[in-house]
Amino acid sequence: MGSTRRKFSREFKLEAVRMVTEGGHSPAQVARDLDIRPDMLRRWRRQFEEDPEQAFPGLGQRKAREEELWQLRRKLERVTMERDILKKALGIVSDRRR
Repeated sequence: MGSTRRKFSREFKLEAVRMVTEGGHSPAQVARDLDIRPDMLRRWRRQFEEDPEQAFPGLGQRKAREEELWQLRRKLERVTMERDILKKALGIVSDRRR
């Protein structure tokens, strides 16, 4: 049987990172105390250092840049589909005129 994936709140992650960065505790000790993997704590720390304000946005939420990129990709997909439809329609109309 597989284990279920644990989910951690933003507050939990921030506190874990604070224990290492401000509390003076070693990452290995914090990981043991909180019963998390050390590599997970390192990833959280790196994410926090890259963008403290946007770190750990939450389940199903994206950072502002990721959201904008996602919306632009959807728009590009729609515009590409519309263009292809117009190309096909133009080809059909051109064939009927001959």
